[in-house]
Amino acid sequence: MTIRIPKISANWVWGTVAVLVVGVGALTAERWLPSMKSWSNTTVGRFRNKEASAADGHHSGENAHGKTAVEPSSIRLSAQAQKNIGLTGDNLREIELETFIRKISIPAEVVERPGRSTVKVVAPMTGIVTAVDVIESEAVSPSKVLFTIRLIHEDLVQAQTAFLKTLGELDVEKREIVRLEKITGSGIIAGKVLLERKYAQEKLQAVLNANRQALLLHGFSVEQVSSIETTRQLLSEQHVSFPLRNNTGKDDAKQAIFLVKKLWVSRGAFVNAGDPLCDLVDYGTLHIQGAAFEHDAYELSTAWANQWPVTAVGEETGKNKEQISNLKLIYLDNQVDAESRALHFYVNLPNRVLHEVKSPEGHHFVTWRFKPGQRMQLQVPVEEWTKRFVVPVDAVAQEGAEYFVFQQNGDLFERREVHVEYRDQFSVVIANDGSLFPGDVIAFTGAHQLQMAIKNEAGGGVDPHAGHTH
Repeated sequence: MTIRIPKISANWVWGTVAVLVVGVGALTAERWLPSMKSWSNTTVGRFRNKEASAADGHHSGENAHGKTAVEPSSIRLSAQAQKNIGLTGDNLREIELETFIRKISIPAEVVERPGRSTVKVVAPMTGIVTAVDVIESEAVSPSKVLFTIRLIHEDLVQAQTAFLKTLGELDVEKREIVRLEKITGSGIIAGKVLLERKYAQEKLQAVLNANRQALLLHGFSVEQVSSIETTRQLLSEQHVSFPLRNNTGKDDAKQAIFLVKKLWVSRGAFVNAGDPLCDLVDYGTLHIQGAAFEHDAYELSTAWANQWPVTAVGEETGKNKEQISNLKLIYLDNQVDAESRALHFYVNLPNRVLHEVKSPEGHHFVTWRFKPGQRMQLQVPVEEWTKRFVVPVDAVAQEGAEYFVFQQNGDLFERREVHVEYRDQFSVVIANDGSLFPGDVIAFTGAHQLQMAIKNEAGGGVDPHAGHTH
């Protein structure tokens, strides 16, 4: 018996094979699909990178062979290059852990000490100014006569006359007592008469003392009263000099240099007792008046309570700003200025003489370093941090969010990334987190130049393949 096999078409065969392949592929997809995806991504990625490289040229940071330029972390400098950026002496030194006090900067102005710097000289008596012996801005000494006043007031004449009259009466009484003492023992005059004369002498002495005090109250000095008593002549002129006395009875002027700040009279002027003649000023010690914001009050109180020293930054002198350290915060105002909304506080400022000169006429002039009205910045401590690395601002380079310092190793400077906790216009505080260690020698200046040099090295020279097609 012959078996007849039906004829199968080619389309049916290929269809069956396709179905079997799809089915087997679906059942084993978890084995071969990841490899296929990896191969596809690699191939497509290479194709896309070639396109991007062709479009961007060498501006994408890759060279002609597709290799990325790596920025170096160190740079070697010759001795001349180190000198060019100031890496000599103290600008290369070891770092150590120290305590840093954070400060706030507050605008300030040099001012006089209220009630202390300026002293008014007034006319002690009524009269006419016959001589003005000083000029404005002149430095005067305690022995210097400032003004001469011719006395014309009737009370001054009467006070001197009463003093001289009492002196005369007392002289007469003393002579009479001497005469009576010689004859009392002879029995001619009773002792009662002599006793009465002595009582009269004591009364005159009391009146004389009262007259002497009256003259002192009128403005005469002790020396002038003694002169009247000695010469028995009325004083027609009064010389006005330093009126200053402290609690110990010594002249304050002996411990200070006073300048004539303002003249209020001229020769020939009529003045009453108490009228101002001139203002004297002592700039030996001044105050710095700071103008803080209201919200700084708590931090200022903390600085005052801890007696932290304040630093004043003056105007620029050449390339550097003058700093006056270890100043004492004296007191804080208890009210806020209604117009400026500023809270004022005061710092003591010792002054010094820069120049002294005498004119041909004998006038003495002095130039003080600090003068009222000068502008300053006060650096007030408000917070203390311990165990930190503190370096100058020129020791740290910044690039974006990163900060770097440069550690020296011979003529090689290695870049170290650091965490900056705080910086101001003078100092940078670096965290003690292991990026640096005590004893490391770093560059205290020129960090920006070193960073630029490293960037230039990373850029490399001219590409030798530029302009060629491979």
